Amino acid sequence: MDSIHITTPHRSYPIHFGALTPKLQFKGKVLVVSNSCVGALYLDFLLPKISAPEICICIIEDGEHYKTFESVQRILETAFLHRLDRKSTMIALGGGVVGDIVGFAAGIFMRGIDFVQIPTTLLAQVDASIGGKTGINNVFGKNLVGLFHQPASVHIDPFFLRTLPAREFAAGVAEIIKMAVTFDAPFFEWLWEHHLSLETQDSLLTALRGAISIKQRVVCQDEKEQGLRAALNYGHTFGHAIEKESGYGHYLHGEAVSMGMVMVNALACKHGCLTTSEAERICTLLQSYNLPTHYKILNKQQFYHSLFLDKKTANNKIKFILPDSIGNVLFYDKFTYEEIMNVLEQFCDS
Repeated sequence: MDSIHITTPHRSYPIHFGALTPKLQFKGKVLVVSNSCVGALYLDFLLPKISAPEICICIIEDGEHYKTFESVQRILETAFLHRLDRKSTMIALGGGVVGDIVGFAAGIFMRGIDFVQIPTTLLAQVDASIGGKTGINNVFGKNLVGLFHQPASVHIDPFFLRTLPAREFAAGVAEIIKMAVTFDAPFFEWLWEHHLSLETQDSLLTALRGAISIKQRVVCQDEKEQGLRAALNYGHTFGHAIEKESGYGHYLHGEAVSMGMVMVNALACKHGCLTTSEAERICTLLQSYNLPTHYKILNKQQFYHSLFLDKKTANNKIKFILPDSIGNVLFYDKFTYEEIMNVLEQFCDS
């Protein structure tokens, strides 16, 4: 097993690559949190690898619909019933939803205790488990309630991907493509050349390392998304609006981001920082993984107003993340209402 480190003003922690062969050692109590699907598959695999004075388990419901205060409350109640304290640790075993909920619960339990990320989906391994962003959804939008709480460690084990459905795998690839478009043109070219072999072990590990290295570099420079890190939300301004309008859970997060990237690329072409040819290449790469690239907007005005719930919005202006060619990115908040609506019009037809 090898690792890379993330160092922020608040914490330095390792991201481990490889099999969970050594024992995970803890001096205090451990609460393992998973969902009903992942828990059934992998709890028996994980528990023997944990060494702790006491191990307790909390199972929450599976799905984006359960990324709520109720799920957080269930975790906290389990923690209190088993008398966890400030020396205890929570372990998130699952995808991005589980990681976000557990990170949030750990961040508010007794004003913050350690938690460990063991992501079981490709999307969580390359993105959601790294960087300390935690949170839950509410009626107003996605991840609008939360905090930054860095994990004590992250364990990237490709073993967990063996049972991942093709659709979930593709959703993770969308996030890998997102990182390449915004920060690494050579990595994008590698993905372009290897898209037919990405499911092989060697190519997958290369893709994992490439994406995680980008995330690591960005988080080390901007832990709390005050500037550079916001670029990793490329495609998310539209993607979150898609998830809200279609109902959480209808599309996987990576699928919504895929469509969101295509939508914001249309704005980038209008602004002149992305060529039509580059936009088509990005779209083609997404489609090669059977990712959706066209969302039919049901209500243009309602969709437009949903964009203002994006966390990057300030002073009543929507800040868009635009690819500046492939491999670079810029922030732009000066699109007029008419310009945005003209682009949305392209996505109102089937």
